[in-house]
Amino acid sequence: MRTLVIGSGGREHALAIALARDPAVTEVHAAPGNPGIAAVATLHDVDPMDGAAVAGLATSVGADLVVVGPEAPLVAGVADAVLAAGIACFGPSREAARLEGSKAFSKEVMAAAGVPTAGSRTCTTAEEVAAALDAFGAPYVVKDDSLAAGKGVVVTSDRASALAHAAGCERVVVEEFLDGPEFSIFVVCDGAIGVPLVPAQDFKRIHDGGRGPNTGGMGSYAPLTWLPEGTVEDVMTRVVEPTLAEMRRRGAPFVGCLYVGLALTAAGPKVIEFNCRFGDPDIQPVLALLTSPLGALLSAAASGDLAAVPAPTFADGAAVTVVMASAGYPEGSSTGDVIVGTETLAREDDVDVVHAGTARTEAGLVTAGGRVLAVRATGTDVADARAKAYEGIASISFPGAQWRRDIAAEPLGVVEGATLLD
Repeated sequence: MRTLVIGSGGREHALAIALARDPAVTEVHAAPGNPGIAAVATLHDVDPMDGAAVAGLATSVGADLVVVGPEAPLVAGVADAVLAAGIACFGPSREAARLEGSKAFSKEVMAAAGVPTAGSRTCTTAEEVAAALDAFGAPYVVKDDSLAAGKGVVVTSDRASALAHAAGCERVVVEEFLDGPEFSIFVVCDGAIGVPLVPAQDFKRIHDGGRGPNTGGMGSYAPLTWLPEGTVEDVMTRVVEPTLAEMRRRGAPFVGCLYVGLALTAAGPKVIEFNCRFGDPDIQPVLALLTSPLGALLSAAASGDLAAVPAPTFADGAAVTVVMASAGYPEGSSTGDVIVGTETLAREDDVDVVHAGTARTEAGLVTAGGRVLAVRATGTDVADARAKAYEGIASISFPGAQWRRDIAAEPLGVVEGATLLD
């Protein structure tokens, strides 16, 4: 099987690594890729937002399966272009990707499907926003209706800050605050049924203790031993199955990864958001634990035949990912800073480096984005994997590097949630 991965971030590097491990995958290609992905795939300089170009590349390399990693190409309809070229694609259509592309649409689908989620109002004027904030009360949750790279949400007890965030968006969704630890479940879907992977938890705030602005994610770990037994089954029954049925009813069956972001409230799991792709970095530890073939699973989903393949299997133990970001992130990023130490970790059995914002120049490996790379480690349990990941972090350096010291130190519960209000 020839596979083509679209994207250039940490998620795509982790996917490429997992696909390369699949005995049935004979070739891995990526566009545009990054220096880490180049170690396991052939890179192609193609714009991931150009559906015609992606479809043309897939045809030219003889791809049997295209995996579209980032949300922006999916929302732009790249999967539609690939499918129109007669090539199987793991990733939802433009219409189905609206589950992430529009928070308002997502809430509409959840309401129609009876999915447990936060109460919300969609607002387009300052007056509507003010009324919604008053209706739900503090802490205030204000979400940009459009794509915002994981940074379009403000959770604050400061009403002025909530109003200011809304004023910078064309349309927002104001929600009630869901109290409880957050977690993610990635569900591989074929349009009719879904198969869950092990849950994970990521850390969104830039600073230790959940302080500072939101980022795309500063670290993650799996599995979550603190989740009550039966939680995944409950989410599949009450959230995923009704959502897939509603999308079919709307004529937009969901094929790809349905990312279900949840809060474990006193009333049980409730949906915070849907995304239309694997989350980054929280998919990284999940894929590190995957022992069954990824290519076969994604290909079956793309072909509408998930029932024909065995359920995915995972290793015992745990995995932890810690992200290293460039100076100035998340407000900006420093590029061109030389990165030292990744070569040593490449030889470790339980630790690897997942590239995101990196580039190769005459000076060597350099920073090329906000989240630069992640150190990922597996171990006998979370504590063991965490210790290995931070040992790996200590061996890598670049000017202005920043990372959190508390990834996987404890579940993101009331303490982390409370500090979102600072």
